[in-house]
Amino acid sequence: MQSAELAALFARDLKRLVQEIEAFPDDQTLWQICPGIGNSAGNLALHLEGNLRDFVGRLLGHIEFARQRDLEFSSRGLTRDEILARLQPLIDMVQTVISGLTPEIMAAPYPVSQLGPMSSGQFLIHVYGHLSYHLGQIDYARRFFTGQGAITLTQLHPQP
Repeated sequence: MQSAELAALFARDLKRLVQEIEAFPDDQTLWQICPGIGNSAGNLALHLEGNLRDFVGRLLGHIEFARQRDLEFSSRGLTRDEILARLQPLIDMVQTVISGLTPEIMAAPYPVSQLGPMSSGQFLIHVYGHLSYHLGQIDYARRFFTGQGAITLTQLHPQP
């Protein structure tokens, strides 16, 4: 897979994340927890931001970032607008970094991996799966608390 194609998938699903956060009816619902589940949609959005800023921005894009993973799960009470303000620049950063990766960088070993040795391209596919997994959890939480179904999702290649 070419870096531009992968960047487009990340951008599409990060835009979906924005749509999901916007679809919560109020700020309080964003922080509610489904029975038997430990994380709110708000915490999952913060976790995805930290994950992508660290694994894509810092390690591949060489963008300074000091991750505070514990706060991704313990922070509460941010407004939807505050979370959206953090996600909007994340979309641009992730798309810029990934689309700028050369085939040589994609094939090179990822700088740090707790999963064992793998190429940067393989690790990005792993990170994309992580994004998709938590995006689904956020969608499920929104549906659970609002009683509403699917939202109209953004397209990979928007029509003119």
